[in-house]
Amino acid sequence: MPFLLRVALPDVPGSLGRVASAIGQAGGDIEAIEIVEKSHDGTAVDDVLLEMTPGAMPDSVVSACNALDGVMVLWISRYGAGGNLFLDLEVVEELTAHPAHALDRVIDLLPITFRVDWAVRVNPEGEIVRTTGAAPIAIPWSEMERPCRLPADDVTLLCAAPLDGDLVVLGRRGGPEFLDSELARLGHLLGLARTISRA
Repeated sequence: MPFLLRVALPDVPGSLGRVASAIGQAGGDIEAIEIVEKSHDGTAVDDVLLEMTPGAMPDSVVSACNALDGVMVLWISRYGAGGNLFLDLEVVEELTAHPAHALDRVIDLLPITFRVDWAVRVNPEGEIVRTTGAAPIAIPWSEMERPCRLPADDVTLLCAAPLDGDLVVLGRRGGPEFLDSELARLGHLLGLARTISRA
């Protein structure tokens, strides 16, 4: 079973190599890496998809990474979404293949793209327009002009963005927190889906 590790590290040459070495020494085999965010304070946040070698535990990867200077594991969890990372460019390619269905297809692709458990498009009347598996059957609608985090419970973190008068809500159980860069990406992808659907 793959694991997804989100790690903060110094944004300097060699940092990612040190993290990769620590993961390997702790029994992790890296399958893919995606840069999620680069901040102005010299820190990067990366998502690392990895498999554990037989007998190795994910806790050992967390300990090995946290032992590195300036490195902090933000989150680790099992990751069952096909065993790979789905990048934004792949979403755009998928949407342009069938422009007439772009607004529905983007909802289908958001969970694997943002490593969330579900995505829902809800209209102002509170009716579900499009949903993925594991989503709640009711989502409250609220007016917003740009992507933002929503109040959450103890289990599921939420964010949302407007789409043609509707609201697209993403739910992530257990973390990690939605980063500002993820909110910006969500807004951009929904904007691209809107543009592609009108082509």
